[in-house]
Amino acid sequence: MSSAGEGLSRPLPEQVRVNVVDLASQVLGGMPAKAVPPPLRGIARFDPRKRAKLGSAPIAAQLENDKDFRETVAESVAEGWPELVASLAEGVVPPAADPVLVAAAAYLTRPPGWADMVEAARADLEQTAAAAEGSAQEQQVVRLREQLAAQKSAAKEETERLREQLKGARAENSDLRRKLHEARERVKAADRRAVVVEQEAEEVKTAATAAGSAGESELRRLRERLSDVEKQLETSRRAAREGRSLEDARIRVLLDALQDASSGLRRELALPSTISRPADSVAAVAASAPGVRGVPARALAEDDPQLLDQLLAVPQVHMVIDGYNVTKTGYGSLTLADQRNRLMTGLGGLVAQTRVEVTVVFDGAELNSPVQVVAPRGVRVLFSAPGEIADDLIRQLVRAEPPGRAVAVVSSDREVAESVRRMGARPVPSGLLLRRLGRA
Repeated sequence: MSSAGEGLSRPLPEQVRVNVVDLASQVLGGMPAKAVPPPLRGIARFDPRKRAKLGSAPIAAQLENDKDFRETVAESVAEGWPELVASLAEGVVPPAADPVLVAAAAYLTRPPGWADMVEAARADLEQTAAAAEGSAQEQQVVRLREQLAAQKSAAKEETERLREQLKGARAENSDLRRKLHEARERVKAADRRAVVVEQEAEEVKTAATAAGSAGESELRRLRERLSDVEKQLETSRRAAREGRSLEDARIRVLLDALQDASSGLRRELALPSTISRPADSVAAVAASAPGVRGVPARALAEDDPQLLDQLLAVPQVHMVIDGYNVTKTGYGSLTLADQRNRLMTGLGGLVAQTRVEVTVVFDGAELNSPVQVVAPRGVRVLFSAPGEIADDLIRQLVRAEPPGRAVAVVSSDREVAESVRRMGARPVPSGLLLRRLGRA
């Protein structure tokens, strides 16, 4: 603030001016609207954080020219710093008081000798600023000296590095000169060898020309021999084809004889034309419709997508399916009835394509009444009896099969998979069957 106060020969110090304006802006925000000086009414509506910053000049001018406004601010200062204001009124400046607060309080309250108090505060602030500036200059000198020492050290290191580089360059130059001399010697030796090679090439060319006629004669002889060999090869192929036809005929005769013998044995033993499967002997709660055909097991990993296709290709394979384990894995959000129907629909298409024996086992331990299941042609559907779980019925079906028959059990239940594996069946994860049904 550049305006001089009464009794002041110079403007207030900047720090004191800022403090005075800040105090006045705080008081201004709490004054009644009618009591606010007209020049400051617009500023009084500012945000408290912006009032002192944006209204600095008008507030300072009003404090200088409006005694009532200044006394209002002084009353607020007296309430905030009563001991300081009382000391200043007695003409005593507290020795430990902040010069800025002393000058601000003296300017606003105007005790006797207030101008001298402001000037004394100005002197203290100037002395403190000079001391701070001197300390900063000393610190700057120290930093400059440190930077100079660092630069000298860096220059020395750079000089040493350049000297080492120069030394290395000189050694490299000497090595390059030596290599250049050796290369020149090698070029001269190569030129001498080239002359010798040209002479030898001329001699070889002469010899090749002389041998050309002999080579043509040999080539004609080899062509004639190749023609004879091709004729012999064709004769051998014809003989092999005739021999293969004879062998095929022998195998066909043996197969026909074996088929006739098996038919005769079936008639002699009076075996029925259709026989029941081993799975038909397992006691269970049957559904409303019968079923037939199944799945096998082989050498692929259990999560290999090709496993199920390979198992379905095994002759006379029996596929036993843990029904609810498959349906709850694939579409567990449906009701149990809808799960069974969806599985039956998919298995009907699979059996029609592969002609395998399929047995689906559902857990019937908690059923209160018979369940109607429309099983497709070729699909056997069984429910476990009361007091029995589907896992036990699956193990009975595996034990009922004769040794050596391929049996696949579709279930992601680890306990079921391990138990049927020990019994000789191949476990298949439910996800593989679901993917196969989705593909169909």
